[in-house]
This record gives sequence, structure tokens and C-alpha cells, in this order.
Amino acid sequence: MTALERRASLSLAAIFASRMLGLFLVLPVFALEAGRYPGGNDPETVGLAMGIYGLTQGILQLPYGIASDRFGRKRVIALGLVVFAAGSFVAAAASTMAGLVAGRALQGAGAVSAAVTALLADQTRDEVRTKAMALVGASIGLMFALSLVAAPLLASVVGLAGLFAVTGVLALGCIAILRWGSPPEPRQHRNVPRGRLSEVLRHAPLLRLDVGVFVLHAVQLAMWVALPALLVQAGLDKENHWQVYLPAVVASFLVMAFTLFPLERRGYLRAVFLCSVAAMGLVQIGLVFASRVPHIALLAGLLFVFFCAFNVLEASQPSMTSRVAPQHARGAALGVYNTLQSLGFFTGGAVGGWLAKNVGVPGLFTACALLMAVWLVVAWPMRAPRAVQTAEEVLADEARAT
Repeated sequence: MTALERRASLSLAAIFASRMLGLFLVLPVFALEAGRYPGGNDPETVGLAMGIYGLTQGILQLPYGIASDRFGRKRVIALGLVVFAAGSFVAAAASTMAGLVAGRALQGAGAVSAAVTALLADQTRDEVRTKAMALVGASIGLMFALSLVAAPLLASVVGLAGLFAVTGVLALGCIAILRWGSPPEPRQHRNVPRGRLSEVLRHAPLLRLDVGVFVLHAVQLAMWVALPALLVQAGLDKENHWQVYLPAVVASFLVMAFTLFPLERRGYLRAVFLCSVAAMGLVQIGLVFASRVPHIALLAGLLFVFFCAFNVLEASQPSMTSRVAPQHARGAALGVYNTLQSLGFFTGGAVGGWLAKNVGVPGLFTACALLMAVWLVVAWPMRAPRAVQTAEEVLADEARAT
């Protein structure tokens, strides 16, 4: 990477990481801490409160992405961060589950993922884009690992309300990083012809990635509706859940570093991608059996495989989306992508809670396994985009842009 690309990647990864740390601090303890609120013992209500964030994100990701194409990435990102912080403080002040739902919904209205990803794509070349996106993915994964360690400890001191307050402060800190840490915003995306939304929605490779990101995050959130309770049933107190999560996350980063990047350079990105989808499906099948007789060693092994696959998919999908999308509609394409990601969060929380309540935890993981099988079928025809353009293609792109 060039110095500018490193600065862009690090600063935007820091924004993603700080924002996601706030969300992840809540995730490991939400289902357990919600019991302190009236109505918090109903899995369906808890799942709705966890997932409503994704619904409002899903509604607004596309408008934010399109707005970033027209009015500039940084303006849109700053606005979204302010809204996200406001929602965090509303949730911190809540005394009922209805208040938590309202705060989470307002948090989701700060839907800046598409604009941040588009800004990173604007500031990096195709041949280093996967590394840049992987840096973002790794930072998110590290924050997830940190939250798994810190959340139970912080929750025991400040409670769920305090965690939401920390989330709001982190969001405001992201605005400072955006203002002073991120490189100046490229203006070329404002000077190229505007793509139509229909152009993005008819793009088959983009649609495959959109389906994939929906399934990925639906399964991720649905798992955490039930997983913390399984660890407790296996004999691990919630304060010690990090002892399972942290080694699995850290080891999975090493696996990603030695598989994704070298194999992508050798042209095996499609194979790695499809194997990761299949691995996540096998994890769900394993959790069906583990949910009947929870055992720490089995759950730890399944989580390790899950994080290996999840990190590869989390790093490669946004990179592939930004590379196959038309340059003049990149914000819109990433807006659709992040819309489906957010709707996946909502579906995973809301439907996951309903499944856990009505068909049981084994039924929940069975549904997740079936969803992963559907994704594998949809993704099978995919072709990995080339990382490097020829000189003729670069000149053609520049000609189209002018």
C-alpha cells in the first residue's frame, strides 16, 4: 500500500472498529442483562430488541450510500455517526424493553457502513482492496474479541445502560477520527456519470454477494440469541465466556492471514470463499448436536471454525462488491449490499428469537444450516474478480470517467 492508502485504511478501520466495539459490547451480554428489564425474559422480545437495529439500518443504508455519491462521503458519515450516538444515549436512558427497542432503532438510523466502505474503496487501488477491507474486517474481529472480554466485566460494574453510554461516546470519537485522521476525500466520484439503481439490482454478481451478506449476518446474530446460554449450561459463567471466544477469534485471524491473501494471489479466492460458506454450514449442524448436550470443548471447536470462515467472508465480500460494482454507482451498490447486511441482522435477531422460543434451540441451528445451504447454491456460479487491471482497462475506465 502507499502511505495514503495505509492512512485511509487505518483511519477508516478505526472508525469501523470504534463503532462496532460499541455494538459488540452489548451483544455478548444483551440476552442475559435484558432480564433485568420488564418483559426481558421473553426470547422473542429480546430478539426483536437485538435485531431492530438491523431493520432501520436496512431501510437507510441505500439512501445513505446514494447520498454519499452525490453530497460527499464524509458529510454523510458524520451525520450518521451523530444519529447513532443519539440512539445510544436513548438506549442508555431506557428503563423498559420498549425504550431499548426505540434506542436500538435510532442507533440503526445512523447507517454509515455503505458510505465508509465506499470511501475506503475510493481511496485504495483494486490490487490492495482486499487487504484494506481485510484490515477493516480484522479490526472488527479484534473489537469483537475485546468486547467478549470486556463486556461481562463492564456490565457487572455499569450495567447495560452504561454499555450503551460507552457506545455513544465511541461514536462521537469516530467523528474526530473522520475529521482529523482520515485523508482528504477524493472528489472524482462526484464528477462521473450517475448510475441507476436498476443497474445495480440487475447485476447478477452483485446480487449473489447481496444474498450472501444477508445470510452471513442473519446466521451470526441468530447464533448469539442462543449461544451465551449454551455456554452457561455447559458450566461456564458469563464472566468467563471470553476464555472460549478470545482464543477462537485470535487463532482464526492467523488462519485467515495464511489462507485468504496467499490463495487470492494464486487465483483461488472462489475456492476459499465457497469452502468458508460450507464450513459455516457444518458449524450450524454441529451446534444442533451441541445444543442437546452442551460441552465446552465442542462449543469452543465449533466457534473456532465459525470465526475462521466468518473472517474470510467478512473480509472478501465487501472487497469483491466494490470491485465488481460500476465505478459511477459504487455508493449505490455498497448501499444495497449494506442494506441486505442490516436486514440480515434484523432477521437473525427477530426470527432467531422466535425460533428459539417456538421450536427450540436445535430448531434454530437447523434453520441456520438450511440457510447456509441456500447460500452455497446461490454462490456456486460466482467468479472472483481480478485484483489487477491491465493498462488498457485502466485507460478505458479513465476515459469513461471523463
